[in-house]
Amino acid sequence: MSEIDRDALAPRFWETKPMGKLSRKEWEALCDGCGKCCLNKLEDEDSGEVALTRVACRLLDGDSCLCVNYPNRHDYVPECIVLTPKTLKENMYWLPQTCAYRLVYERRPLYPWHPLISGDPRSVHQANVSVKGMTVPEFDIDEDDWEDHIIEEPL
Repeated sequence: MSEIDRDALAPRFWETKPMGKLSRKEWEALCDGCGKCCLNKLEDEDSGEVALTRVACRLLDGDSCLCVNYPNRHDYVPECIVLTPKTLKENMYWLPQTCAYRLVYERRPLYPWHPLISGDPRSVHQANVSVKGMTVPEFDIDEDDWEDHIIEEPL
C-alpha cells in the first residue's frame, strides 16, 4: 500500500457503501498500514490453523510497514495475494483480526487507531498494533526455521 489522500474521501464511506461499490482509492484507504498481512504465515496441514511469523515479505519496509514496491509487487513476489471485494471471503482465514477489510466485511466498526478514524497514518504504530520494528526479512531466515519465529498477532 502507498500513502492515500484520506481528505479526498467521503466521510465514513466504509459504513455506507457496499464493499463491491468502493472506488480503488476507498478500497486502498481501508488498509491501516499495520504490515501484518505482509508477514509470512505457516498453515498447519491437518487443522488449517494459520500461525503468524515475524518473517516479513522481502518487500515490506519494517519501519513504515508499507510495501516498498506496491504497484510492481507481483514482479518480485508472484504469490502476493491481490485482495479485492471478490477475493476477500476466500482469503479471510489469513487476514489479521484487526484488519479493516475483515472488520468491514463482518460489519464491525474500525478501531479508533485506524487512520480513517484517527486522521493520522501513524496512529496504527502509536497504538502498537503494527509490526513496526519487530520483523526479520525473509531472505535472512531459512524457510525451515520460520517456525522458530512464530508470534502472536499484535492487538
